[in-house]
Amino acid sequence: MTTFKDIQAAAVARNGGSAALGKKLPRAKSDRALRAVGDDRYLSAMSLRVFSAGLKHAMVQAKWPAFEDIFHGFEPHAVRAMTDEELEALMGERRIIRHWGKIKSVRANAAAMCEIAAASGGMGAWLAAWEPAQTVDLWDQLSKCFTQLGGNSGPYFLRMVGKDTFNLTPYVLAALRHWSLYEGTGKGKRERAKLQAVFNALQAESSLPLCQISMTLAQSID
Repeated sequence: MTTFKDIQAAAVARNGGSAALGKKLPRAKSDRALRAVGDDRYLSAMSLRVFSAGLKHAMVQAKWPAFEDIFHGFEPHAVRAMTDEELEALMGERRIIRHWGKIKSVRANAAAMCEIAAASGGMGAWLAAWEPAQTVDLWDQLSKCFTQLGGNSGPYFLRMVGKDTFNLTPYVLAALRHWSLYEGTGKGKRERAKLQAVFNALQAESSLPLCQISMTLAQSID
């Protein structure tokens, strides 16, 4: 039966040593660090993820200072207060990406974040409260509470802000199949529950963050 040590050994060998692999491994923030981040930074990161989907990330990043200016520094209460007329006017704003659905999502997500923050003491506190074994449940809640955070967008947002998560990239899924740990597509609640169980077992064995287990898997095969 495949162990995480087997996977890690293959990743180390493929990358030319433990140090080289270590440089590629992401770092998860502590619960305390997550709580210390302002809600405006979480809304900015969430919006960046939404606007980056399907586009060149470098292009979106280059425009982001203008987004910060236009959306009031992504302060959730200020964005929630933007009128329909203000949002509609942004379709003529050449400094940003003029995608109506994504523009509308910023205000909708600001409103959702205000509600979560009021109930939990901040978006960071809400994220910190989710345990690693609840990762796929957190993905599901992100998809339900926020606009355009379905599919892999929720996990990518979590990785951006430093909340520990595994990601279902094609490389990770291929590695899971290669090591005979999982054969499915990763789509749907039942399949994601199976994946959660696999990652729970790998974490119990390795004591590593989910993000590092995920990357080690991706780096373990060609």
